[in-house]
Amino acid sequence: MNEQHRDPWQRVRNEVVDLRQWLDRGIVIAFAVATGLVVVGFTHLAEFASHTFLRLTDSGTIGRFAPLVWTPALAVALLWLTRRFAAGTQGSGIPQVVAALEYPISERQQSGLVSLPLSLQKIALVSGGLLAGLSIGREGPTVQVGAGVMQQARRWLSPGSTIDAHDLLVAGAAAGIAAAFNTPLGGVIFAIEQLSRRRGFSHSGLVILSIVMSGLVAVSLLGNLTYFGELQAQRLDWSLLVPGLAVALACGLAGGLFSRLIVASFRGLPDRFCAWRARHPFRFAAACALAVAVIGIVSGQATAGAGYAPTRALLEGQGDVPALYTLLKFCATWLSAWTGLPAGVFAPSLSIGAGIGHDVAWLAGINGEAAIPLIAFGMVGFLSASTQGPLTAFIIVMEMVAGQSLVLSLMAVALVATGVSRLLTPPMFAELAALLVPPSADGAQSPAAGRTA
Repeated sequence: MNEQHRDPWQRVRNEVVDLRQWLDRGIVIAFAVATGLVVVGFTHLAEFASHTFLRLTDSGTIGRFAPLVWTPALAVALLWLTRRFAAGTQGSGIPQVVAALEYPISERQQSGLVSLPLSLQKIALVSGGLLAGLSIGREGPTVQVGAGVMQQARRWLSPGSTIDAHDLLVAGAAAGIAAAFNTPLGGVIFAIEQLSRRRGFSHSGLVILSIVMSGLVAVSLLGNLTYFGELQAQRLDWSLLVPGLAVALACGLAGGLFSRLIVASFRGLPDRFCAWRARHPFRFAAACALAVAVIGIVSGQATAGAGYAPTRALLEGQGDVPALYTLLKFCATWLSAWTGLPAGVFAPSLSIGAGIGHDVAWLAGINGEAAIPLIAFGMVGFLSASTQGPLTAFIIVMEMVAGQSLVLSLMAVALVATGVSRLLTPPMFAELAALLVPPSADGAQSPAAGRTA
């Protein structure tokens, strides 16, 4: 044992006087703050785009049917921009971060998955999709955005710094989703559960510090918001046991199917639709966007965007959703992703799950405040089933709806729904990440390569 390890005070003195180490920490803090600022800007731009679309469609008969032209035209334009200038932004963005973390790829390949230019392009393209009225969210894309911003800190760190690109990517991704949802604990769990499957992160304090700093920036500028409000009823009794189990099972089946459809959409199947998409991607995107526009008109635009307003109304017991809302939102979200545009599925998944909980409550004859816990169960159940991240799902939902008294129930629903989903499909983000990496990057064929969904 050397002298430094025998003398703890010497270690403390070395820590205090090591200016390069403190400079590195200051750089990380600065980029964590920058991540929070970028997330705030993304939030404002995305909300402006969503509100603009709703205002356009709320201007008489012409505005109501305008999406039949507006949505396909803008979707095709955005797809052209994506394929021409920003191919790495397609999808939610989480698979890109997973691929950059889990596979031994070159720096050039990594920059095609996560980088600052891609982060800025992602913000613009996702906001454009919301302006088009597609059923997409910004929270998943924020993972790629945050990772791209935080990654830039590496070039400013000292040559001997022990902070590597892997830990910066994890920190940025976790900070991004924590700031987007205003769920700091959810960001930590997301980093552990979804981003560290093959390799842990050596600087856990770095991840937590980044989440805290970016979260403070977001809260300071956006306020301490809960996007879905707060639960008005949190008392449970045994009468909800069977309906709650039904919600968990339904979410597991629906979430597994949704995950399977998303993977199949990107991988392609030997059918006429995928063949048409391969030959004529712009025509296919226009057709998908037209179908989304029709669904939006039928639902009174309740399916457009992330779905915050309908979900919040259900949770607060102050409103209802259109007939067949759950099915319509499910189809609109899948079709929006199938266009090939940058499209997050986190918030739409919460909205679909809330619809499932509402439908089960209606079938069971449960109304008013008594149905609110089932709606929360649906949110956590569908999100955990589609992402197969039960810990992340129940922590995020608990923090978003201030449902601390439902912790055990939310956890149980998440575990049941995830178990059912795993019987139907492998984890969605891992499958999509494998599609982004050539077989040679892993030294062998990737787990998803050569297999159809």
